[in-house]
Amino acid sequence: MAAPPQLRALLVVVNALLRKRRYHAALAVLKGFRNGAVYGAKIRAPHALVMTFLFRNGSLQEKLWAILQATYIHSWNLARFVFTYKGLRALQSYIQGKTYPAHAFLAAFLGGILVFGENNNINSQINMYLLSRVLFALSRLAVEKGYIPEPRWDPFPLLTAVVWGLVLWLFEYHRSTLQPSLQSSMTYLYEDSNVWHDISDFLIYNKSRPSN
Repeated sequence: MAAPPQLRALLVVVNALLRKRRYHAALAVLKGFRNGAVYGAKIRAPHALVMTFLFRNGSLQEKLWAILQATYIHSWNLARFVFTYKGLRALQSYIQGKTYPAHAFLAAFLGGILVFGENNNINSQINMYLLSRVLFALSRLAVEKGYIPEPRWDPFPLLTAVVWGLVLWLFEYHRSTLQPSLQSSMTYLYEDSNVWHDISDFLIYNKSRPSN
């Protein structure tokens, strides 16, 4: 079925506008907002679905609402951050006439405070996800720039041992310092596996179902 003439004419105008280099910076900010919203929903929805049905108590309606709420917050925050970051970078480049490396840091610094500055579970997960990757990247950068010598042996096994040793020590003796979702995962793995009554909650279910 062919589109109405008015719609076709509108699409021609819109596509012509999108191709104009004059508006590229502003349009890139808008598409960044779109991509942030879509990516945030794609990342959070499956994670929230799994974690909610594995570890959260409550009715089906409460669980679905929790999934939708977490997905909305992640999607909305990421969309706002990309919009803010790209907008501030474009503004700095416009004011100074060219792009400098510091622009990226300053734009993301301000966007981080404005969007992800609230201390909640979702922002905490995002920040910790980024922190681990930033530390890895800075370590590699330090080696590339010659600030630290390149290791003569692969340090990854030692890093792995230290990370796992620390996280289990914290879980066993300072559990409250760990993030709630990590506490839930580790409780399922290391404590719930200590308890069973019969074959049903030994092999089929994690915990025995209440009898009617």
